Amino acid sequence: MLRRLSQRDRFELLIANFEPLIRSAFMAAITDIKSNVQMRRIVERLEKSDISGAMEALHIDLAVFRPLDKAIADTFEGGGIAALSGLPKFRDPDGNVLVIRFDVRHIGAERWLSGQSAGLIPSVADDMRNAVRNALIAGIEAGNNPKTTALDVVGRINRATGRREGGILGLTEAQSQYVRNARLELLSGDPASLQNYLTRARRDKRFDRTVLKAIQTGEKLPADTIVRMLARYEDSLLRQRGDTIARTETLSALNAANHEAFRQGLESTGYTEQDVTRVWKTASDERVRHDHRLMGGVEVQGLNTPFTLPDGSQMMYPGDTSLGASAGQVIRCRCTQFIRLNFLKNID
Repeated sequence: MLRRLSQRDRFELLIANFEPLIRSAFMAAITDIKSNVQMRRIVERLEKSDISGAMEALHIDLAVFRPLDKAIADTFEGGGIAALSGLPKFRDPDGNVLVIRFDVRHIGAERWLSGQSAGLIPSVADDMRNAVRNALIAGIEAGNNPKTTALDVVGRINRATGRREGGILGLTEAQSQYVRNARLELLSGDPASLQNYLTRARRDKRFDRTVLKAIQTGEKLPADTIVRMLARYEDSLLRQRGDTIARTETLSALNAANHEAFRQGLESTGYTEQDVTRVWKTASDERVRHDHRLMGGVEVQGLNTPFTLPDGSQMMYPGDTSLGASAGQVIRCRCTQFIRLNFLKNID
């Protein structure tokens, strides 16, 4: 006998369907930027210490993230449709079944989509620009060859695939600093610094034996080996960035859609927002952050009543930032909310 799927099971299926789409859209945007960099122009500008000109030649603009914007919108719409499909049938006073469909053009839905786009896309682009600008400045200040500095940013072309690999394009400012630190460790030849490199979780461990040999012999690592090691490290960090964006935005869109779907459903029935009870649900494992573990099972009455977290921040649902919740309460969150409707209200 087939087991009936729980709400968490259905939610996990939605995540499995939509998270890869958001991840792919982000990675495609980075590939687009790397494929269209004006390398000669970048090098020319760097030779003149013209950081602004070099940045312009990278074309990191908002339009390139349009596929990411669309993937999030599709996730939001899919989540809303799924939420309404899971509700029991509502009937009017004459006993006719009410037809309720999720309207992505509803003012509430459009408000969320507009706000999400206005917040996420510029933030991703700005963080990327800051990381690139700092890397270019650091390259110039260190007296590095302009072409080398440019390649460290945009990545080097793999002759087998014809695509650029490595480079800090797409990384956050913090991740870009990780790369700079790793480069200094590998170039230093210092055993303690090389040993510290071996503690980096996102490194390519296939090079560990090479690093250990350098520590034992005291010989410096070959320059081309360092380039390959850093490229693999950068690619790993980029995948991590894509995973973080995909997980965070998928959960945020699905939770927001679930909330909006109930709002639209209530508008079509005789129920009100006060007929709703909402429950914070965690993923129930050791990875749940402390504040959210404490929120597990917490109930609030009404669709418009926010949850109050232990640190005092408020959220309408897990992943919500509209009330000022910090990124630390949102990034890679896997919580959801369970919404109960008082179906007995209209029974005489």
